[in-house]
Amino acid sequence: MLTIALIGYGYWGPNVARNIYRNKNFDFKYICDLKTDRLDLAKELYANEVSYTTSFDEVIGDPEVEAVALAVETSAHFDLAKKAILAGKHVYVEKPFTDNVAQARELKALAEERGVTVHVDHIMIYHPAIQKIKEILDSGDFGNVIYYDCSRINLGKVKNDVSCMWDLSVHDLSIIDYLSGGIPVKHVQAMGKRMYSAKESVTFLSADYGDFIATIKANWISPIKERKLIVAGTKKMLVYDDVDVLNKLIVYDKGFDMVNDEDIEYDEFVIKTRVGDGSIPRLESGDALFNSLEHFRRCIVNGCRSMSDPDAAIRVLEVLEKADDCMISEK
Repeated sequence: MLTIALIGYGYWGPNVARNIYRNKNFDFKYICDLKTDRLDLAKELYANEVSYTTSFDEVIGDPEVEAVALAVETSAHFDLAKKAILAGKHVYVEKPFTDNVAQARELKALAEERGVTVHVDHIMIYHPAIQKIKEILDSGDFGNVIYYDCSRINLGKVKNDVSCMWDLSVHDLSIIDYLSGGIPVKHVQAMGKRMYSAKESVTFLSADYGDFIATIKANWISPIKERKLIVAGTKKMLVYDDVDVLNKLIVYDKGFDMVNDEDIEYDEFVIKTRVGDGSIPRLESGDALFNSLEHFRRCIVNGCRSMSDPDAAIRVLEVLEKADDCMISEK
């Protein structure tokens, strides 16, 4: 069993706690939060099965604790992760990894020096639907990816520590990074609008990866909730709708065929649309957060790198930083 402590029991911490508790391969030792009222809420669920503390130093000073899970605001990630790594603890940290690329690179170097695992919770790449999409794209039947079109919109929750792009689009950027095998971005354009927060509440991001392009829309000011990914390939296309309860993933046999037509004098080829059937792949059951935590545990036990290691997180952060630079330069 792997002894683990949870740091942070605010917005996302209860979800992490529940999935740690569900996994019997973890020895859940601590829940740590600066606010005692949050710890009281945790005690109602876990009673004396877990220890409770307001002291992070107590947690990382405990030699029995092998790993910590950080579910705190982004601005606290760097300092807490650095202290944990220096104490020899493996670190699971919520997205985004850090406030900037420089901090992420420092944590990566420190983790490698100390020989500990750092796992960034790019939660969507552990979702059964995204893993099925990866399988489809890698099969060769889909053809080459032309573009990704992503939409992640809802009403709230408006945050002040990060923009909606850093809060929401980070999911789509991590998905694209995973599906493409970590292809680095070449060019980024972005625009945003600040409303109800010091950070952007509405953002539009376009990214050129060389072989394909991506458009990503995010906002906290929408009357509907949408979580949609469209991928167009040279042979097939697909739509993933996370809000759709019944048909989350549909693969379409649609596209274009180049046909040689000798009767056409003005061009060598004519492009004809191909409209085939849609299929609904079977998706494995499973919770993405549970899968992410279990992947983290297995990486520690087996001594292997996480699929969402600091390198993957840095590639995502590089896009976010370039997008931020675009929005700053346009103001």
